[in-house]
Amino acid sequence: MANPNPQPQQINIELGEKEAEGIYSNLAIITHSPAEFVIDFTRVLPGVPKAKVHARIITTPQHAKLLLNALKDNIEKFEKSFGEIKIQGEPSAGGFGFQTPISGDKVH
Repeated sequence: MANPNPQPQQINIELGEKEAEGIYSNLAIITHSPAEFVIDFTRVLPGVPKAKVHARIITTPQHAKLLLNALKDNIEKFEKSFGEIKIQGEPSAGGFGFQTPISGDKVH
């Protein structure tokens, strides 16, 4: 007979020195296909006409949705502790920063 309360598997996660430093990003480009979501993290700086992708994450649609849920949960916890995160005004004329698509926009 199977154990009705299986113990969760413990995973040891190693964080390398380079990865522990982190990468600052103020722009994410998200594309998808039926099989995966691709998230490219970059940063756009004033006066610099070119942006380099600093990290690319490729994941399944199911894991992308789990990430969305985890971010929502963590934002709620953050706001309970530190107050509402305010997003100031409309996107700048340059379109910098993380943004949701304007209604009707399609990403291919």
